[in-house]
Amino acid sequence: MVQNNPFHTMKTEKTIGFLLIIGALGVMIPYIILTIIFDYPDILRQETGVVLTKFYQGGNRLIWTWWAFAILGLPLLVAYILLGQKLENKLSVIRWATAMGIIGLVVQMIGLLRWTFVVPILANNFVTSNEMTKEASKVGFQIIHQYGGVVLGEHIGQIFTIIWTIMMSYAFAKLNLFPKWIIGLGYISSFIYLFAQTELFATVMPQFPVVDIAGFLGSTLWIVWLLVVGVRISKVEI
Repeated sequence: MVQNNPFHTMKTEKTIGFLLIIGALGVMIPYIILTIIFDYPDILRQETGVVLTKFYQGGNRLIWTWWAFAILGLPLLVAYILLGQKLENKLSVIRWATAMGIIGLVVQMIGLLRWTFVVPILANNFVTSNEMTKEASKVGFQIIHQYGGVVLGEHIGQIFTIIWTIMMSYAFAKLNLFPKWIIGLGYISSFIYLFAQTELFATVMPQFPVVDIAGFLGSTLWIVWLLVVGVRISKVEI
């Protein structure tokens, strides 16, 4: 009879914890840089021509920062899978949660990569070309931003991430893995983050009430929750 190796178990948990921590930091650091060098996300409330001009002025440094924002969250994908594998036999909801989390991360990555491979072309055309091309570039940006950003990254991506967080918080509570305050933080961050969706609906229904602070506060609390879960998982056996 083969017995579980406690050392191997703890090694897996340390790996999951490490991946959650570096993945959370990998998302947070490029985001902070973008707020400094691109005035993100406030820049998105500006007129399209202003956005494209500022992006063009940012040059390669800005393109690489957006690439980092999209790619450096990849450790979270591995962490979701490993965590799902550890818990799926203990609670049936875990498989659904893992699927939701993976979908959320992948579509957000696809949405963010528009800033690396699509927007630079539109920005260059807007700044360096004639008036007809400028107008076409503005329309092109609006379309790709509304679909790649609003639909994929911010709506589907964030909704599925919220669902994953709620389901995992429920699982952590059900399995008595973490203190109640960690469970509560997962629920609270998800609840606040959900209200960030109001800004998305306002892009097509201008009179729709918007909770401006929800996106920043919800995403910040979610990152804090991820970091806390990462630290705690690396110290316990699940």
